[in-house]
Amino acid sequence: MQYFFLQAADINNAENYLPIGIQLIFAAGFVATMMGLTHFFGPKRTTADKLQNFESGIEIKGNARQPMAIKYFLVAILFVLFDVEVIFFYPYAVNFRELGWQGFLAVMMFVGLFISGFIYIIKKGALDWED
Repeated sequence: MQYFFLQAADINNAENYLPIGIQLIFAAGFVATMMGLTHFFGPKRTTADKLQNFESGIEIKGNARQPMAIKYFLVAILFVLFDVEVIFFYPYAVNFRELGWQGFLAVMMFVGLFISGFIYIIKKGALDWED
């Protein structure tokens, strides 16, 4: 048993991470070098046409700083929130046999909290677009 711990200690030492550190240093150096070279050798012609905003070939019309309804952002944030919560089902789906009934009850509690939050959002009218 003690031999196993010695083997694990030998595996997890700083010397074994040296190749990863060298690779990270070379990658960062490569990125910095390429950015420096493109900045040094790249063309530097600034004209009015180059400085103008461009969006998919569509001419600019009006001001981009128009106020938007907060409902749009609220729905976007709620979508991200509930979408990320669904990701937590993946570990349970992978290990559902090993987790047994205790894991099932934990997931049911998670789903219950998820649904109660959704009901709260509906009752507050966060998804109602009619103003």
